[in-house]
Amino acid sequence: MTEAQPATTPSPQIVGVRFQKIGKLYHFDATKIPDLKPGDYAIVETSRGVQIGQVVQRLDQPPQPQQGSWKAIERKASESDLQKYKDWQKKEVEAMIDCRAAASEMKYEGVKIVKAEFTFDGKSLTFLYNTEGDEELDLGKLQKEMQQKYNHSKVELRRVGPRDVAKILGGMGACGLETRCCSMFLTEFSPISIKMAKAQGISLDPSEITGMCGRLRCCLIYEYEQYVEARKTLPKRGKDVVTPLGKGRVLDIVPLKQAVIVSLAEGKRAEFLKHEIEPWDELEALRRKSEAPCDRHENGGCDCGKADAAKKPKTDD
Repeated sequence: MTEAQPATTPSPQIVGVRFQKIGKLYHFDATKIPDLKPGDYAIVETSRGVQIGQVVQRLDQPPQPQQGSWKAIERKASESDLQKYKDWQKKEVEAMIDCRAAASEMKYEGVKIVKAEFTFDGKSLTFLYNTEGDEELDLGKLQKEMQQKYNHSKVELRRVGPRDVAKILGGMGACGLETRCCSMFLTEFSPISIKMAKAQGISLDPSEITGMCGRLRCCLIYEYEQYVEARKTLPKRGKDVVTPLGKGRVLDIVPLKQAVIVSLAEGKRAEFLKHEIEPWDELEALRRKSEAPCDRHENGGCDCGKADAAKKPKTDD
């Protein structure tokens, strides 16, 4: 009689869900809904209330939850759920217009209401806004006015940054792209610094590195790491190198091509790949070392022949 094997607990089926078209990905347990697939909409419970989101992926090896376990998806969205979702979206536009009008009447200068968001159950209404300055404004009167108008929902006002405003509003990018990167595929914003532009040799003219949001362009980070890694293996500007066309000095580097532009004799310039050049100072050091007397043996007694070779007079061929 064989011993019974202990039952194994099946791994949870985790899916990634987005609540905005180009938004952050959140993970939920879909074990109880095996037919849920990418593209479907689902109803879930979140910290903000009941929400509807779109499933974008199923994960074979999901990350560990930060605490506890993954929240379970309540159900797959029905046709009536999807219609209700569309109705709430229409009401969001109306609420945004109402809030903008109220802010204008109350003389809240510099306040821009960019979006209104209802939860799927309608119990929460959040107005996203931005201000021109960095100072915090007291919008208590505006919140009270909106709360009275939408008394079936809990009204909140949440400030967002200029990058979020550009993402929400959309439109053409500063580079000329028909759709801004943040509105097209960026789900999260990365920290951007001026050193990223310097590392890539980009002009520091504000018009060249500033996006429509008034902040440094997100695209400055796209190739930054490749530039940093490439620069570690390429000679710096001003360094002397030996090329197939003779000795020259590095004028500029082309990191993504692993190449350098070199100034040669008689004012000529040429581009060489990394494997085509050698650092002149290292070759010169090797040459001098090869011509120096033997330093491997103390008190004479050299048996490697280097000392004799150094003493031997040079003859012309």
